[in-house]
Amino acid sequence: MEKNVPTYLSFLAILLLFGCGGGNTDSNVQAPGGEKTTKTKVLEAGADVLQKKTPLSKIDAYLNGFHFYNGNLEGQMEAHHYVTQLNEDLHQALMYDGNGENAKLMGVEYIISEKLFKTLPLEERKLWHSHHYEVKSGELIAPGIPAVAEHELMEKLVSTYGKIFHTWHTDRDLELPLGSPMLMMGFTKDGQLNPELLADRDKRFNVSTAEKRKQRADIPLLTVVEGANAWEKGDVRQLQFTNKYEAPEHQH
Repeated sequence: MEKNVPTYLSFLAILLLFGCGGGNTDSNVQAPGGEKTTKTKVLEAGADVLQKKTPLSKIDAYLNGFHFYNGNLEGQMEAHHYVTQLNEDLHQALMYDGNGENAKLMGVEYIISEKLFKTLPLEERKLWHSHHYEVKSGELIAPGIPAVAEHELMEKLVSTYGKIFHTWHTDRDLELPLGSPMLMMGFTKDGQLNPELLADRDKRFNVSTAEKRKQRADIPLLTVVEGANAWEKGDVRQLQFTNKYEAPEHQH
């Protein structure tokens, strides 16, 4: 990996120069509540100047892709990922339902390398999905950066694994975040993603998923590690409310 450091740093520099390609996707949610008062706006402006937002300032990539509810392939949605790379094997992402100023925070994703994924117990792996198809199909994009920089990033992501929880189901809860968090999954083959969702995304971002698929043909397609994408075998995990608390067992 060390030999690729200059290239990756160049990618980050280009990312800063070109921006994140945002502002073209409105939130699907109209949350109730009064308009911000002048006092609130003044307080926000002061806080924006005076307070540091160090974790947010470390967000260094913007990705756009699609998820579905684990166990419900028909429950699909677009997701805007704002990603921080914590180290060479671990990323974390804040996920929104849009990329404008009124976007709603709908969940989080943790992304780990294949090396770390192989250390997980098999039961834990069932909560994770691979990114091999999302990358190779062209479905996952990094808006606003040149193709060469995006290709470099996708080479890095193709072998990673993600664990997603949505806390606001913005495809159906159109006012407030209701119910329990839901475990999400990524698509693994052609014919699963609703083509209308994909076409609408491509139009807004002025991209071609089909063309990106061709551009990424040279990226190696690695074998998915055992345990990931467990939903494909009907082995589904999902959260439910319970009135009995049981402390989680930490497996190492």
